[in-house]
Amino acid sequence: MGKSKILTAFVTLVFAFLIIPLIIITVTAFGKGSAITFPIESFSVKWFVNVFATKSFRNSFLTSLEIAFFATILALIAGIPAAYALARSGMKGRELLKSIFLSPTIVPGIVIGFVLYQFLVLSLRIPVFLGLLAGHFMVTLPYVIRVVGSSLDQFDFSMEEAAWSLGCSKTGAFFRVVLPNITSGISAAFMLAFINSFNNIPVSMFLSGPGISTFPATLMNYIEYNYNPTVSAVSVILMALTVLIMVIVDKTLGVAALAK
Repeated sequence: MGKSKILTAFVTLVFAFLIIPLIIITVTAFGKGSAITFPIESFSVKWFVNVFATKSFRNSFLTSLEIAFFATILALIAGIPAAYALARSGMKGRELLKSIFLSPTIVPGIVIGFVLYQFLVLSLRIPVFLGLLAGHFMVTLPYVIRVVGSSLDQFDFSMEEAAWSLGCSKTGAFFRVVLPNITSGISAAFMLAFINSFNNIPVSMFLSGPGISTFPATLMNYIEYNYNPTVSAVSVILMALTVLIMVIVDKTLGVAALAK
């Protein structure tokens, strides 16, 4: 009994450590003063209005959504076949190949950003948007391979082989048998890759250019020169969007399915 009370107290402290800062940020977003203060002196929603009135926030938010979406789609197109090949292949060095695919998650983001800046911007001189897309594709691909690969490790490939024996082509069996059975893994990979792309800062800071900047980079530049509750309002909006996405996923796929 004593151990269970200690464990309950510890869990409560951990949850409090995680939730209290979010509560403080939410409260400060509704302050009327020109600086972030807690507790607030009076209630106001003007800082939320300021978020949508700031052109740089609007443009960079749309840019981040666009970059994250297309980078994630490209990562799925490349990552699903790669994960399938790794799962089906019995070749030597498969683990080494997996490590190579997953290396961007090990190497610090600032190193990847600097290398991509040297190669894509200075050497190839490709447009800023394409450079950002390529950088975010490289960042998101490992998450797709990791999550989809985990789903394929639990998949019974005898079902695919049964489809082959019944006359289905290998391509047809892949789309009709394999993909429908790893839908939860693909959905989880999409969410994880999209969120990591949208929140990425090191790669975005190096590859951003005139007129094109991602939302996190714009927010960091804003914080550098401004200390008002607009930042808190942005945080509250992002938290609300995250909760909304999780509710939608729960109603459509079920959160339990993503944990498989």
